[in-house]
Amino acid sequence: MALASPVEYAGTITSTQRHNSRFGLPGCNRLQCIRYDKKSRASCQMVVRAIFQDRPQLDFSNPNWKKQFQEEFDRRFSLPHLTDVIDVESRPTTFSLKSRTPLENVNGSLEESWNGYVNDEDRALLKVIKFASPTSAGAECIDPDCSWVEQWVHRAGPRKEIYFEPQCVKAGIITCGGLCPGLNDVIRQIVLTLEKYGVKNIVGIQHGFRGFFEDHLSEVPLNRHVVQNINLAGGSFLGVSRGGASISDIVNSIQARRLDMLFVLGGNGTHAGANAIHAECRKRKLKVSIVGVPKTIDNDILLMDKTFGFDTAVEAAQRAINSAYIEAHSAFHGIGLVKLMGRSSGFITMHASLSSGQVDICLIPEVPFTLDGPNGVLRHLEHLIQTKGFALICVAEGAGQEYLQKSNATDASGNMVLSDIGVHLQQKIKSHFREIGVHSDVKYIDPTYMLRAVRANASDAILCTVLGQNAVHGAFAGFSGITTGICNTHNVYLPIPEVIKTPRLVDPNSRMWHRCLTSTGQPDFH
Repeated sequence: MALASPVEYAGTITSTQRHNSRFGLPGCNRLQCIRYDKKSRASCQMVVRAIFQDRPQLDFSNPNWKKQFQEEFDRRFSLPHLTDVIDVESRPTTFSLKSRTPLENVNGSLEESWNGYVNDEDRALLKVIKFASPTSAGAECIDPDCSWVEQWVHRAGPRKEIYFEPQCVKAGIITCGGLCPGLNDVIRQIVLTLEKYGVKNIVGIQHGFRGFFEDHLSEVPLNRHVVQNINLAGGSFLGVSRGGASISDIVNSIQARRLDMLFVLGGNGTHAGANAIHAECRKRKLKVSIVGVPKTIDNDILLMDKTFGFDTAVEAAQRAINSAYIEAHSAFHGIGLVKLMGRSSGFITMHASLSSGQVDICLIPEVPFTLDGPNGVLRHLEHLIQTKGFALICVAEGAGQEYLQKSNATDASGNMVLSDIGVHLQQKIKSHFREIGVHSDVKYIDPTYMLRAVRANASDAILCTVLGQNAVHGAFAGFSGITTGICNTHNVYLPIPEVIKTPRLVDPNSRMWHRCLTSTGQPDFH
């Protein structure tokens, strides 16, 4: 869609806001930093322009710009469907909660008497807060005036019409990337829901995408009896791995296995792979539905309220934080230091700090900080030791990487291997207090992998159940190249490209980060 020339918006943001300032659509909403404002150099302010970085520009002086925006939004958030590339007829659904078994020889009377189906035209609002000004805390604006524009996305759930014959379907489930609490809950619920439709041929692909090309990794037959109790343990019943074969080889394997549906459980990288598989299937005009289920304890997938495993990870972090607090509180000039997961986003660290209520300093990747100097972390530690006798620090693994020697190494998923900020902080704190002649007793706790290897808690178990069910509903509805999640408490379907543009980050100007700062009492470390 051709749009008019852009209108620039000049404003200022502090350096702590530069990572996640909001102008434009979710996923591509960074303000472009043009230059430092010389008059406000002391506060590290920068002049910025509100521009979109990956799409045509909007001319806000055009009275029809809202309509143009909504048309473009609707185009981007339309869900890919099998009928886009192949000729396939729908049939009445076999899914109903009015019957103990899948519906057979449906004549329409049963489903018409039950209002449990979702209409294809049902929508949920992506954003629900109307901000009065770009300066409002956490403001997400499209134009400089923060005008209200409705942004609707597709509601998730079972449809009256389906595009597969359940008795002929072969469905596959795959878990990729690292471990995450709730993987087994999702696997279980996908299997149970598939059987509710009448699917008999369900298989698990072992150890991520590797299972498509490693000959010794055979398919795992799945049914209600096999998965009945797998949710009682952590880990993945199917195993996980990073990386994989070429997309072409994976689709070749999908064809050879005669898979009709593939449910892909993973994070941003895995969803990018799922989208590529979907694109290749469309290119070959295959009747294969690829549906993602967002999995990451980091909670860093765009547009979604939260991803499964996050609540459990925050809860599991409490044990480490509480232990560090007891160590610090019991020691003379004790300092507890806990490092939590979060390579690019600090959601776990922020929420764990809020939940604990004992954390004095919370450090996350999105908010730069200084260690030395009058406004640095070390000086604040001195203040805490002088005033309360102990201190507790919670730091995300991706925070403060600018202070460490960068590694060019990457893992199998292409993620940069991070240097250990926890060890660095531990050494810096010990060295600092030794230099100023003040005794300190630093206790460092790194519970990293303990957070993700546990069983899902009740909150995540419910979320996993809902996500697993909706993934199956989406596949039978004929959608492909989609993922399912929660937006503003509503279950929705989203096209995968819209959730993998960039990791979701903590907004330093959000109310949640402000609540964290209120809880810790920490100053601005600049």
